[in-house]
Amino acid sequence: MPGEPIHLETDVLVIGAGGAGMSAAIAAADGGARVLLADRSLIGRGGATVMAMMTVAVAVGEETPDDWTFHYRDTLASGRGLCNPKLARLLCEEGPDCIRQMDTWGVGWARKDGHISQAHAPGHDRPRCVYVDFLNTGPAVSKTLRTALHKRDGVRRIGDLMVVDLVRSGSGSDAPVTGAVALDVTTGAPVTIAAKATIIATGGLTRLYSRNSASGNMGGDGYALGLRAGTKLLDMEFVQFFPIGHLAPRMIGMDPIMWDPFRYKLGGRLLNGRMEEFTSRYGTPEGTRYVVTRDAATYAITQEVAAGRGTPHGGAYLSFMHLSEAELKAAFGPVIKKLAANGIDLTKQPVEVAPIAHYHMGGVAVDEHMRTGVPSLLAAGEAVGGANGANRLSGNAITEALVFGRTAGRTAIEMMRAGNSEVAFDAKDAAHTLALLTATGPSPRDVNTAAMLAELQSIMWADVGPFRTEAGLQRALEQIGALEAKLGTVPVGSPSAFDLARLDWFDLRNMLLVARVVTQAALDRTESRGAHQREDYPGMIDDWQRNQIVRLEGGHPVIERGPLIDESEATA
Repeated sequence: MPGEPIHLETDVLVIGAGGAGMSAAIAAADGGARVLLADRSLIGRGGATVMAMMTVAVAVGEETPDDWTFHYRDTLASGRGLCNPKLARLLCEEGPDCIRQMDTWGVGWARKDGHISQAHAPGHDRPRCVYVDFLNTGPAVSKTLRTALHKRDGVRRIGDLMVVDLVRSGSGSDAPVTGAVALDVTTGAPVTIAAKATIIATGGLTRLYSRNSASGNMGGDGYALGLRAGTKLLDMEFVQFFPIGHLAPRMIGMDPIMWDPFRYKLGGRLLNGRMEEFTSRYGTPEGTRYVVTRDAATYAITQEVAAGRGTPHGGAYLSFMHLSEAELKAAFGPVIKKLAANGIDLTKQPVEVAPIAHYHMGGVAVDEHMRTGVPSLLAAGEAVGGANGANRLSGNAITEALVFGRTAGRTAIEMMRAGNSEVAFDAKDAAHTLALLTATGPSPRDVNTAAMLAELQSIMWADVGPFRTEAGLQRALEQIGALEAKLGTVPVGSPSAFDLARLDWFDLRNMLLVARVVTQAALDRTESRGAHQREDYPGMIDDWQRNQIVRLEGGHPVIERGPLIDESEATA
């Protein structure tokens, strides 16, 4: 049985060690702060950045003349009128400097004739997206950030640490966050962390869905932490589904979203089960170029399947059979060998693809300095909502992680220097969470948390997926409520090392809260916009050009409509 809580102290606590978290930690350390970088998995090897194989959108303008304002315009257009213009501008304006900084750190951006190479991704008006190679960009970015971290003595890195709750000094709106309470997965012991500034950088929520492209620790932890600590969330209904996630044949050791770079570089025919091209039926003809945005492609594939024209496994075909073996090997030689090892010959067979949960546009509400409105609490990366509006522009995710992470780290330093974080951590403020961590609850045999987690994922996929209806969303809310009641208020079992059933309980505590918020927000938004598609309310409605804002009241989420967004701000 674990004993007294382990207590740690730091200047800046960064929760989450993906691209945003590592960027924040580096920036804070460079400003002279002591930083504790905590992650529930291995540092720099969890989250979404390390899994992002493709490209990074940034207006470096090396192959084609470009300017951040053009990138900004495309970001706003993709966001369907809901982007926070200050956040979108920050992403686009600061992106080039972050990418060049990574270049000096040795990330190895691909080059042609001495210039950084750029690919033309859907939704962009020109070739803009940089890459290392088409299947290794995310791992290269993560490795470069890990190396930069190791060179900074001011950063303490702790893995296998699940942050359970943030700690505030009091309950008033001006009460600052003074640290956090965490669970040491390796021992089951509680850990308290005192911090002058705290940064939520935990990524998105795609683990809520049975088909997803993210690592297993992206269940919306940061959103739940933020809500319970008093932040507001916005636009939680906007989940982006990647349209051509791998479906069949079986493929081992390769990312399910690997097919995008093939289409960028070589083209590719999207076909239904009758081997017919079909995107033009839905107003988005492709020809030989990959120009259909992700929400439009998801819609087209889903509608073909619903009409009985899907492939055997319930998706669409992606065919490269019009290309020769030499063309494929010239573009993706090592990858072609890996595919061959999986029994896949692209010259002789198409692959089956289907939508997969990939990214979340909503999140913690922040200003352009990443301040949440709760004193001493910041957020960064995919945990932040607003920059991408209703639909993220292809390639913006890593840019967002680097820019927002660096900004949050720098703001933490400014807060410390301004003396805005002088309130000390008091263990009494953490008493409720410490009691939860040390409590003994029902047997895992009686409350099967692993089965409940799988059930939640199935509920979300079935009724809160790419296309939604009032009946389905109401059904999902009822089923989520039943799971909440079944989960109870005390974790299963008793504290022990590597207790996965107990860890699942804490995951479900967060996931069910976030699932309820996403579902209710989707039910309330009675229109279709960007990644949120209501089959019973097709088309955008002018009066819905507004954000939905979530707060916690009495332990329950409350959703309100924000003000109508000015058209000139929405389109810049």
